[in-house]
Amino acid sequence: MKRFFSVIVGSELLNGRRVDKHFTFLLHALKKRGWTLEGNFVIKDDPALMHSVFSLLKSQPNTYIFSFGGIGATPDDCTREVVANVFRDGTLAPHPQAQALIHAQFGDHVTSHRLRMGELPKDVELLTNVVNQTPGFALDGRFFFMPGFPSMAWPMAKEALERYVGTNPVHTFTCNFLVETGESELIALMQALPKEVELSSLPHLRKDGAREVEIYLACKDQTLLFQSKTLFFNNLSNLGIPVTVLDD
Repeated sequence: MKRFFSVIVGSELLNGRRVDKHFTFLLHALKKRGWTLEGNFVIKDDPALMHSVFSLLKSQPNTYIFSFGGIGATPDDCTREVVANVFRDGTLAPHPQAQALIHAQFGDHVTSHRLRMGELPKDVELLTNVVNQTPGFALDGRFFFMPGFPSMAWPMAKEALERYVGTNPVHTFTCNFLVETGESELIALMQALPKEVELSSLPHLRKDGAREVEIYLACKDQTLLFQSKTLFFNNLSNLGIPVTVLDD
């Protein structure tokens, strides 16, 4: 099973100068294709930290990484160098197609700093930049590196999803309902669920002080999900606990 992670690089996010929008975008883009996000890392522009995070994710089976930020030309943009060290042999070299795109975009205004953005790790495939043609890149059909600007990065992420990921062929069935009780009252029911059923429990405290719990169940087996939902509803009915079905 494919496992998806996002890495969002930018000290400006951690010091409050900017608010991240990539997480929500990727979450919905994956969900639209039947996938889920397993983890999200927001980290500063620190080569050692970035190396550790990318190495950790690379070591996981069936990992797909969507990385946003740090592929520009300023001194704090070190994603390309870190990626070369983690995923390749540590070298960056001018990528002919990337350099040609940069030349075509900037013409007489091309600079060595702009051309530096066309120095990439070995054996990458380019992702299209619909704003200024300076590309992002993909490695091994699983690791995708994009700028921090949403207008540039999000079309690249969609391109990567279409070219390399596709739609999940295994459908996941879900149900979502609100139970008017405290979370502790439901633990025995939660423990009785089959291990194949994914559970999420989100407690709320209403303005009137009443407790309630939002329950989310997911399973690839529709019959097993129905049985688990029925288990919940029958037990809650016997206890006289109100339950409301929510939209997914």
